[in-house]
Amino acid sequence: MAKSMTAFAYKEVSGEYGTCIWEIRSVNHRYLDIRINLPPEFRSQESHYYEQIKSRLKRGKVDANLRFTTNSEAQNNITVNEPLARALIIATRQVEGHIENPKPINALDILNWPGVAQEIAIDTSLAFKPAKQLLDDTLEELIDTRLREGKRLAEFIFQRCDQIAEIIVRIRKNRPQIIINLREKLLKRIQELNITTDNDRLEQELVLLAQRLDVDEELDRLMAHLDEINDILERDEAIGRRLDFLMQELNREANTLASKSNDAETTQLAVDLKVLIEQMREQIQNLE
Repeated sequence: MAKSMTAFAYKEVSGEYGTCIWEIRSVNHRYLDIRINLPPEFRSQESHYYEQIKSRLKRGKVDANLRFTTNSEAQNNITVNEPLARALIIATRQVEGHIENPKPINALDILNWPGVAQEIAIDTSLAFKPAKQLLDDTLEELIDTRLREGKRLAEFIFQRCDQIAEIIVRIRKNRPQIIINLREKLLKRIQELNITTDNDRLEQELVLLAQRLDVDEELDRLMAHLDEINDILERDEAIGRRLDFLMQELNREANTLASKSNDAETTQLAVDLKVLIEQMREQIQNLE
């Protein structure tokens, strides 16, 4: 159940109150970093939205944006303070009697007077519940996208694990012959130098050399880490940090293997291991 931290989701809903639109973007991040942008009318709900997102996501940098637009009918709903308008008309006529050639007053002059034309306040709280439900739906879409991308990343990691396992098998198969070849090479070199040696001491040194070059423990640990990776990828939880730690362990074993190789083939295989591990590590950076 691997989940990517990179995803985008968009949802909108309309009603008598207007239209709500949620856009959520998430990218990889070491922790969960939530940033919410809200219209002024929804600022009181910010803590609720924060907890909603926090309950669904574990890691990633998350940018959530809510846009709200009132419907056209609500925007054009204006009332007239008729008592005030009538009082203004009467007062205007009284004043006109004291003015020579007064300019005629029109309806717009009356409407422009403060308090005559009043826009009906919109109760945006009616949109709080739909916006909350819409956030849930948007998060669901975001998580579905994360799951699809996470599945692709998991398949990539599984493939690299299989390739690493094949390399381990090759190294384990070739290692005994490499030790034999090294022993023969040393004995041949002693014969060429025509050196008299203590056979018992020589055998002890050859045994010590074989022990120093023994990589069975490293190969066993590499296989154990691969099994752990395969197990973690099936868990329904945040797995990115644990996998990142295992990448460090794999890399450490690959370095030890390279230092003990003592032959070109094993050295090359150790380099191939490190390349595969680095490829996995880069992809794991995107997993939740």
